[in-house]
Amino acid sequence: MPVQVLLSVHSRHVANYCRLLKDELASHSIETDIHIETDTPALIDYIIYSPDGPIHDFTPFTQLKAILSLWAGVETLVRNQTVPCPIVRMVESGMQEGMTEWVTGHVLRHHLGLDEVLDGQDGVWRQRQLMPPLARDRCVAVMGLGALGSPCALSLRTLNFNVIGWSRTAKEMAGIECRHGQDGLYSTVADAEIIVLLLPHTSATENIVNSDLLARFRQNSVLINSGRGALIDDKALLAALDSGHLKHATLDVFREEPLPLDHPFWNHHAVTVSPHIAADTRAQSAMSMIGENINRGERGRTFLNLVDRTLGY
Repeated sequence: MPVQVLLSVHSRHVANYCRLLKDELASHSIETDIHIETDTPALIDYIIYSPDGPIHDFTPFTQLKAILSLWAGVETLVRNQTVPCPIVRMVESGMQEGMTEWVTGHVLRHHLGLDEVLDGQDGVWRQRQLMPPLARDRCVAVMGLGALGSPCALSLRTLNFNVIGWSRTAKEMAGIECRHGQDGLYSTVADAEIIVLLLPHTSATENIVNSDLLARFRQNSVLINSGRGALIDDKALLAALDSGHLKHATLDVFREEPLPLDHPFWNHHAVTVSPHIAADTRAQSAMSMIGENINRGERGRTFLNLVDRTLGY
């Protein structure tokens, strides 16, 4: 019997994902029926899922072998009590490359002071005032050293930045000082001039950037968040920016998306709003990873990027 796969994704992706997934599964010699909807949920083997798709109650899907997320963030699935099976999060090369490029670009933007240059076209020659330091003299912190944070930290180190990595538990990376735990968190934000957030959203990381932590940030530091919106207490961040303690916040993710028109981030002079574009799922490489995981599932092998529901990622 063919493997039964259900696509629970936004309608704009359906045609492209179907075509790419059929080709990918054929390369594994797996006979598959791909469904957009179904009247027989108990026959479905795998659901390819994104939070903007139509399915949120998994109770009828009694024979699921896995839910294969198209997003790196899986907090929606982890908290869903109707999920009856393993959850696999999306980690793929296109997403990693996209995140690395976006983070590196914005770190360089703030390091080089490009905003001041581009906004200062007023005929005044400010050579000395706008001369940036070298990367080796700039401390950048990457908070979160997982599948997305690690390549970002390594890319920045390659550019000769003084990179500190922070994670909840101890990690080691060649050429990068890695810190962990509460003491490591405090020292990291105190030392870094640019802080990049790439943590998952869990009960332990929600509002990790709060008024207490922000008070420990280095004066005039810059915060870049391309992890999850709920990592930051928005009101505390705005207060830190308004006081001048923080110089700027570049934000790609938010608690509510799209960001509401009346949200103060839109008009704040020290906030850059980026519309969740840092590491969008790339269809080709994503379907390749999903095809590999379905192949593994059908052959009784361990799924890649399997979620630990007790940790939340």
